[in-house]
Amino acid sequence: MRSAIFYGMHDLRVEESEKPVIKEDEVLIRVKACGVCGTDVHIYEGHKGAAEVTPPTILGHEFAGVIEAAGSYVTGFKPGDRVCIDPNCYCGSCNPCRSGKAHFCEHMVGYGTTVNGGFAEYCKAKASQVYRLGENTTFEQGAMAEPLACCLHGIDMCEIQPGYQVVVVGGGMIGLLMVQLAKLEGAAKIVLLEPVENKRQMGRRLGADVCIDPAAQDVKTELELSGITDINVVIECVGRPSTIQEAIEIAGNKAVVMMFGLTAPDEKIQVEPYMIFRKELTLKSSYINPYTQKRALELIDSGKIDVESMVCDTCGLEMLEEILKNPQIRARGKYIISPETV
Repeated sequence: MRSAIFYGMHDLRVEESEKPVIKEDEVLIRVKACGVCGTDVHIYEGHKGAAEVTPPTILGHEFAGVIEAAGSYVTGFKPGDRVCIDPNCYCGSCNPCRSGKAHFCEHMVGYGTTVNGGFAEYCKAKASQVYRLGENTTFEQGAMAEPLACCLHGIDMCEIQPGYQVVVVGGGMIGLLMVQLAKLEGAAKIVLLEPVENKRQMGRRLGADVCIDPAAQDVKTELELSGITDINVVIECVGRPSTIQEAIEIAGNKAVVMMFGLTAPDEKIQVEPYMIFRKELTLKSSYINPYTQKRALELIDSGKIDVESMVCDTCGLEMLEEILKNPQIRARGKYIISPETV
């Protein structure tokens, strides 16, 4: 089968590999769509993502497809079922798993990170990680269930209440999902900080009340002019020290600052403890997607969350490395890889 195999920093090769052989508790999925994630970019650049990657590995953890075969122990799924997966598989036996913190599992298996993932024609996965797509859900939408599931965990931790003022920093795929989720939570005013005009336009369409270009406008001045004077939650979705620091600076009294964007492991921010003390801020971060995959699929299938508008193109495996290495290409929006596309 054709696969995009990661051999190390800046070394991704599309080549033939063996079709996976499933065990009794696994299914074989013919991949129809696999999203290109910021984590894939971090891995390609030689950084650690949410999990350690040991080359050679087939990347890709946001994927959906059709079950082609099921192991003898599998119940509830059969060949022909349209499915997606939760890529993070917990052992269930270590101390975090037994303490209700399974997403910190000491023996986690991650499809597309610790084991082969979805940038290939086929991928195998444990049936426990498989979720059936709803009748109204396309393969491309199903592939977006994983990033939405991660956002759900983050938005839960923000504890948004009806009437809150919320600022989302960054209008990429994740930021636009956060805008929609904040609206569903009842936020009265939602602000999007994003330098790219077409992303600001999309943000307005998806629920942002105010959109600010932080590269050309003074953020604090624009917030005041828009009547945004008591920000309750700031959700940082870029993963840069400068935007994290800005999130802390603009947060209101007793606000939650959610540091959702993934930084490189060695990056640092300069924090003024007195500012955090004076405003009584709560700094939070969100790690992967514990038990939120089903909720994500329900939101997608019901049409309550739009995961498709921010997808700019569907490409074949041969385009993957160019997408990973070129930030100008990624700035256009979310990319989906379809192994069936040439």
